[in-house]
Amino acid sequence: MRTPESTTVRNLGILAHVDAGKTTVTERFLFLTGATHKRGEVHDGTTVTDFDPQERDRGITIFAAAVSCDWAGHRINLIDTPGHVDFSDEVERSLRVLDGAVAVFDAVAGVEPQSETVWRQADRHGVPRIAFVNKLDRAGAELDAAVASIRDRLGTVPLPVQLPIGREDGFTGVVDLVRMRAYVWADGADAFADLPVPDALRDEARHRRRHLEETVAELHPRALEEFCERNALSEEVLTGALRDLTLSGEAVVVLCGSAYRNRGIEPLLDAVVAYLPAPSDMPPVRGEVPADPEAPFTALAFKVNATATGRMTYLRVYAGTLGKGDTVLDTTAGRTERIARILRVQADRATEVESARAGDIVAVVGPKSARAGATLCAPDAPVVLEPPTTADPVVSVAVEARRGTDTGRLATALARMTEEDPSLVVRSDPETGQTVLSGLGELHLEVAVEKLRRDRGLEVTVGRPQVAYRETVAKGVTGLLYRHVKQDGGAGQFAHVVIDVEPTENEEFVFASTVTGGRVPQEYVRAVEAGCRDALVEGPLGGHPVTGVRVTLTDGATHPKDSSEMAFRAAGRFALREALRASAMTLLEPVAEVTVTVPAESVGSVLGDLAARRGRVTDSTTRSGTAVVSATVPLAELFGYASRLRGRTQGRGTFTTRPAGYAPAPRGQVG
Repeated sequence: MRTPESTTVRNLGILAHVDAGKTTVTERFLFLTGATHKRGEVHDGTTVTDFDPQERDRGITIFAAAVSCDWAGHRINLIDTPGHVDFSDEVERSLRVLDGAVAVFDAVAGVEPQSETVWRQADRHGVPRIAFVNKLDRAGAELDAAVASIRDRLGTVPLPVQLPIGREDGFTGVVDLVRMRAYVWADGADAFADLPVPDALRDEARHRRRHLEETVAELHPRALEEFCERNALSEEVLTGALRDLTLSGEAVVVLCGSAYRNRGIEPLLDAVVAYLPAPSDMPPVRGEVPADPEAPFTALAFKVNATATGRMTYLRVYAGTLGKGDTVLDTTAGRTERIARILRVQADRATEVESARAGDIVAVVGPKSARAGATLCAPDAPVVLEPPTTADPVVSVAVEARRGTDTGRLATALARMTEEDPSLVVRSDPETGQTVLSGLGELHLEVAVEKLRRDRGLEVTVGRPQVAYRETVAKGVTGLLYRHVKQDGGAGQFAHVVIDVEPTENEEFVFASTVTGGRVPQEYVRAVEAGCRDALVEGPLGGHPVTGVRVTLTDGATHPKDSSEMAFRAAGRFALREALRASAMTLLEPVAEVTVTVPAESVGSVLGDLAARRGRVTDSTTRSGTAVVSATVPLAELFGYASRLRGRTQGRGTFTTRPAGYAPAPRGQVG
């Protein structure tokens, strides 16, 4: 059911690599829509969405922040997401509840490693996107090169709908190729002038409009029909085709500008309304009616702020209407919760509202146990929505309170932190008794520890970072027989299994059964698989998780009285443990794809340092006196690399990383 509310809402995220300008774009959105009365600047620490002290100190987005604004009769619920790879889980949770996104690219660098990562995340969630090529006022900025990188690196069809007016410092506006009008911003002006296309750009604008029409006609049936009839596309048909191609993901509309200089933002807001989907345009998620305020209430919790004064749970309402004082069912936890307050959030500020309808993104106060990924719904219409995935931690540090009296406070603070950020994992080391905090990277853990110190007032001691190793099978075994027999006076346990173990080409666990003739009933086969998964938790080399294994159940036997699912699960666990001990095993270490940007004269020193860190260089290019080196490096070798790189390049070198899976560790590597 389409309602006026569901068609005039846009739930979108801002996605990009670090320093591409996501937060500045968000700040300009808020200023131009009247949500704020002063332009916030990242370098001044005055932004609305980067409100956390650590974000302002570091100049990067760490926590996804939600804001709302109004433009052209539409309400825009916007989430500014982190661009650093260590906080990719914040992006994952945000994308799970968004309908569309604006992907921001640097006009000089084009598609950078993390922008490619978040693009793939959006692909997995089927989130329609438009692209904004930012920083066209920078030296070396080039729209066509950025568009080519979108085409080549992201594997999509970019559709530039604007032509820049001026280059670098002389960038003053854009030509809208859909309306064939020029938008020009004067220095210091908040509004643009809507003018005819300048004579000097008229021929190029016509050429680019023609190319846009031809490309769209190749992809869109209605556009092709009109193009064949008229040898051109009307503004109405072209706009409709661009929207259809955006919603289907077949192409991406590309706009350009300079957010810092406030140029190109109004057309970008118009494009958000014109091309990105309303909640009612999206297909229904599992088990709910899309954007229908009259349907039973259904919402997904995607973020939790757990503070000493209470918990605030962020919700995307998929169906129905939520009112203050309502009782809802948390199907994940199996308990009912009362909604005390409903808040429309502006980053660290909030306005209380009486209700939230299908399509809304709001925060609620009241639920005491809802975690990120929980489904909240009407008690008489239970449903479970698919939660966002959580990446496995790859780096760990030991943390302990400096004062023994603070041990309890530290445990409470860590529990609250893992509620807020499910990608943080806390465990106790059984050998040392230490508390171990695990996360997605060195910076991720630095931020978490600093949060303990600043927000909780705790003095903590932190150990040296350790990476999360894995174990895998290099050469397996066949025909391993295991008999599980237990008799202790009561009902006995009997299970007989024969398994083959071999490596797989990827890092997944694969289980299969070739048992015939009913020698092992199907329910016992499932129990054997469950037992094998139990055994994968600790490998024989150093107790690390085992990955990349195929187990095949080839034979087995049962006892008419003593066989049970429990017995076969135990047999599967012990059989695989024995098989792994008998197999040739390999220790795996996490590796990262590193992109280093340095002055050309420093490239030799940087290459030598990467080689010393067991790095394998995969690409090296030089442009305008700057070298960009890509390499695959073991994650354990990257601890402290930032300070080392700054020292080798007089502070001018930068680098980014993204996970690249696991690779065999050298012999003698400490596990």
